[in-house]
Amino acid sequence: MGRRITATTAALAAILVALASAGCAPAATRAETATPTPTSDAIVHTIASQVDEELRDELLQLLEEDQAERLEGADFGGDALRTARLAEILAEHGWPSYSLVGEEAEDAAWAIAQHSDQDLALQQVALDYLTAAVAADDASPGNLAYLTDRVAVNAGEPQTYGTQIACGDDGPAPVTPIADEESVDERRADAGLPPLADYYAEMDAICAEEF
Repeated sequence: MGRRITATTAALAAILVALASAGCAPAATRAETATPTPTSDAIVHTIASQVDEELRDELLQLLEEDQAERLEGADFGGDALRTARLAEILAEHGWPSYSLVGEEAEDAAWAIAQHSDQDLALQQVALDYLTAAVAADDASPGNLAYLTDRVAVNAGEPQTYGTQIACGDDGPAPVTPIADEESVDERRADAGLPPLADYYAEMDAICAEEF
């Protein structure tokens, strides 16, 4: 299997090529954190009264460390520490939404969740909270699309949006099949993502640099 690539936008694509783990996480779920699975009542999203600047800054710092590890070979403790901290944040706040931490830090929380492949239970919990936040128009639908596919791929299931791509000898290809591929561009448009062909063209250029 080639190297998996993820990105929400063209601006994030080059960064997240380096962030994506090689291959897929094992299908077995390993619950390494204490984050509770949200119930239908607990998951109800509450709009924050003001931005939590301390949490925003922390999330941005965590993403900076994530980038430094992958792009520069720095050592900040690896994904496991960031995953554990995200579990604590989810338990205390729910999803770090636009109204709670702003758009940049919401993206940072998503990136941490996206790279929490070592703890699939936590990844699913993050997906549940992000789903609720998007339903409240308080988080990125594109981030939701990517995390939806990431969780599906890690479970060995078909993707919904075709976001999880691997670079192979013949260029980019989906890590797992895309469900109902004929209508995938409609789903991508609903999530604010470009057509699949455009995404493949972008990824093809990045894959060419990898080989």
